[in-house]
Amino acid sequence: MLAGAPAINNPLTNDEIQSLRQQLDELRLEHRDLDDVITHLTHSAYPDQLQLRRLKKRKLRLKDLIQQIESRLIPDIDA
Repeated sequence: MLAGAPAINNPLTNDEIQSLRQQLDELRLEHRDLDDVITHLTHSAYPDQLQLRRLKKRKLRLKDLIQQIESRLIPDIDA
């Protein structure tokens, strides 16, 4: 098993849940901030296309991280 990878069917502790929720809040805030910066740059007189591409890629990575954490926070349900 990889170091830091969650064990299958091993429920998260309360501390882990709290840490993931805090990380999730921080990532969501950064995602919103990037959205504001991208909007501002897009409406500027001479938008820097390279910077816009980099910011949009960062925003997509954040979205993926947010989805991964949200998925970890969903409790496993035995079928």
